[in-house]
Amino acid sequence: MSQDPDRAPEIISPVNPLPPVVVALFLMIMGIEATLTLAARGLIGGPGGVGWRLDVLQTYAFSGPIFDWMLANNQWPVDQLIRFVSYLFVHGSFTHALFVCVMLLALGKMVGEVFSGFATLSVFIVSGVIGALAYALILDEQAPLIGGFPGVYGLIGAFTYLLWLRLGEMGAQQVRAFSLIGFLMGIQLIFGVFFDVQNDWLADVFGFATGFAMSFVVSPGGFARLRDMVRRD
Repeated sequence: MSQDPDRAPEIISPVNPLPPVVVALFLMIMGIEATLTLAARGLIGGPGGVGWRLDVLQTYAFSGPIFDWMLANNQWPVDQLIRFVSYLFVHGSFTHALFVCVMLLALGKMVGEVFSGFATLSVFIVSGVIGALAYALILDEQAPLIGGFPGVYGLIGAFTYLLWLRLGEMGAQQVRAFSLIGFLMGIQLIFGVFFDVQNDWLADVFGFATGFAMSFVVSPGGFARLRDMVRRD
């Protein structure tokens, strides 16, 4: 069925099956994490398996210092550029990966049943890339950036866009659509005050902003809606 580009996309009931692209992302993240967890416990990989996680992090985590070197020398080797995406699929622990996957399944389901599979994947990946770029350019962090949260926050941005449209149709205050990101950022602020946490929240913020901005183009009827908004202005 064709969709009216002037109407906000329907937000599908959460009881429907998961979109294939979300399942694929989940399996990739948890497959990698399960392998590293089993290796750390000596169940696979033999004695050398204990060091697999460190090897993976050294090879695939996003590194600010490595990006600074590439920028300063204008050299962009592919095996280093891949870190902009690969860091989204490696995590520091099973718990870290589990939290990412819980949010991925929840937000990915709500977004993926409205957006196409390609659009959903694009939001996740591009949000991660922009989040890593902001992390490198704005901060002077030596610690590597790992985990899928910037991509998940991109999906939060896409979901916020859907809520923003729906509230606009209802004549309600559209600022209410940003309640979820406000709550999550508040939680991160509290943790930052009481615990020594990494500044990867900046990548999450830029991931959210990227996902929200991309939705104006990649959502169903999004380009036509954006064109009409520009013409009205």
